[in-house]
Amino acid sequence: MESDPFARKTMRSYLSPPATVSALGLTFADTMQALFDTTVSPLTPETQWVPGKTIYTGRPAVAPPPLPTGTPAHFNTHNNRLLWQAAGQLQERIERARAQYGGQRVGVIIGTTTTGVDDNYPAFQTFARDGHWDKSLYQHQRQLLSAPADFLAHHFDLSGPVYSISTACTSGARAIITAHRLLASGLCDAVICGGVDSLAHLTINGFDSLQALSAGIANPFSINREGINIGEAAALFVMTRQASDGLPLLGYGNSADAWHMSSPDPKATGAILAIRQALAQAGCEAQEIGWVNLHGTATELNDSMESLAMATCFAQGVACTSTKPLTGHTLGAAGALEAALLWGVIHPEYNRAGQLPAQHWDGQADPALPAIALTDSQSRWQKQPRIGMSLSFAFGGNNAVLILGEA
Repeated sequence: MESDPFARKTMRSYLSPPATVSALGLTFADTMQALFDTTVSPLTPETQWVPGKTIYTGRPAVAPPPLPTGTPAHFNTHNNRLLWQAAGQLQERIERARAQYGGQRVGVIIGTTTTGVDDNYPAFQTFARDGHWDKSLYQHQRQLLSAPADFLAHHFDLSGPVYSISTACTSGARAIITAHRLLASGLCDAVICGGVDSLAHLTINGFDSLQALSAGIANPFSINREGINIGEAAALFVMTRQASDGLPLLGYGNSADAWHMSSPDPKATGAILAIRQALAQAGCEAQEIGWVNLHGTATELNDSMESLAMATCFAQGVACTSTKPLTGHTLGAAGALEAALLWGVIHPEYNRAGQLPAQHWDGQADPALPAIALTDSQSRWQKQPRIGMSLSFAFGGNNAVLILGEA
């Protein structure tokens, strides 16, 4: 296994308390309370996305606020407003980092896939209906993949490395990995990192064409699973080298299956490699991991691959949960949002009782899948210190694994 030259064992990075907005809540505190207390999924049925179909989606309870006065017009997209709803929660921390290190030493790395593509949707609708292109309805800058990172750098006056990562459903997790590498290489002293994605006709209809959408709430690892629900969310951290700033990123792994454009390797080779890389970098044995936030899409192929990877890497068993029935699959934001949930489940300020989130499903395990230890309402941390893992898998066989823990 090739070592990562940027993963210096002498340097550890720390993730600040997260800022999140999703179907689970408008703030991180509300999100964590809902994660432990919710017994009914907050996903809602909508009819406007796929002609003739009702699908369940995950969206925040209220629309995001407008962008700050004076923001350039090309940044004014629903995706950036969603990102701002999260970033506003970190404003004091970001401004403190800029004051301490200088704007040129603070980076911005954001995972995304949709950016503002749906804000240009009316232009395509008009063309399909009328046969002519209305330039006033289309602005290319809205849908640049760099747009979320560029917006935050503009707003906070930051001039360190600024770019977005778009590796489908691992984007948010890879943004966190990249932030660590920027700190380890000495290019930054602080990095705003995370992910954002919003509901979009392009992605929802794309998943529908793959017959991957569920008619009801996603039902991961069940014999009755039908597929995914799409959601929108934003999740951000400020990462530094300062232990006082939050929880440490203990390790990470990343790999590529080189198998298929939209299907995972059924032997889970790449997923297993990424999990073992993360464990090795963290200096952990598998039995030290107390909870795993699964990718858990409720698609036939992902759940089969992921349960095989879990059974292979955690032969002794480990408590695990897919949180996607509560948020929807938030695509480029998913890896960051689920890392944020892991952060909150670990941190005693947000989880004094040591609860683990209950799996939302029908309880009817698919006997064709390797058995895994899905949580229920009675599940609790069984190991100290609290060390947990978050898994993200994506189109193209892209795999990313994060390990966080108590300092």
